[in-house]
Amino acid sequence: MSTLTDSAQSAVYQNGKILLTMESGVEVRFPVGNNPRLARGTPQQLANIELSPLGIHWPDLDEDLSIRGILAGDYGQRPHPRD
Repeated sequence: MSTLTDSAQSAVYQNGKILLTMESGVEVRFPVGNNPRLARGTPQQLANIELSPLGIHWPDLDEDLSIRGILAGDYGQRPHPRD
C-alpha cells in the first residue's frame, strides 16, 4: 500500500492548463481539454479551485480530481461505464 507523502501546495488555472504545485516543488500541468467537465468551463469557473489534502474541487463545474490520480496521470478524461 502506497502512501501520499507530498501535499498539494497550490492549484491554479493558467493558459488553458491546470498547474498543480506540490510542497516538494514538483509541478504537474495538464490541459483542461483532457477532462470533459473542465473543457466546458469558462475561465472564471476554471479559476475557482478549492484545494484539499486529497484533491482538487471545482465547485462551479461539480468536478473533483484526486491528487493521487493526477500524479498518476489520470486527469478525469477516461469515460466512465454507464449503469
